[in-house]
Amino acid sequence: MLDFGVYGGLFGVAFLAATILPAQSEIGLVALVINDEHSIPLLIAVASIGNTLGAVVNWAIGRGVERFRDKKWFPASPRQLDRATGWYHKYGRWSLLLSWAPFVGDPLTLAAGVLREPFWSFFLLVAFAKTARYIVTAAIAMNWI
Repeated sequence: MLDFGVYGGLFGVAFLAATILPAQSEIGLVALVINDEHSIPLLIAVASIGNTLGAVVNWAIGRGVERFRDKKWFPASPRQLDRATGWYHKYGRWSLLLSWAPFVGDPLTLAAGVLREPFWSFFLLVAFAKTARYIVTAAIAMNWI
């Protein structure tokens, strides 16, 4: 039987970790993997889906609210967004493979929206990067790496 509270909580933390609220989804995933009471592939899938959908929120915000970049509530500082935009201009959509990285990943997903990256290329690259991160995280937690 599925424990919807566990999976829902992991989804929520992973989603929030990719948006404007600071959260550490890797800690939650590692704790659940070490606990060894839940399906590891399902944990990875839930965390990946939540985190990818959180990045989609950033992309959508970037599509329409670049004019609000100096507001306090904006999900990235002007400096972070300028740096991410610079990387994005230099490396193009492939920079989205760094969307998993702390400090630069969320601004990159915003920059992709601001710079009008098509949704499906954005989604596929971000989903790949974030899923790979969770696979590696789970593998480390299980001492596979």
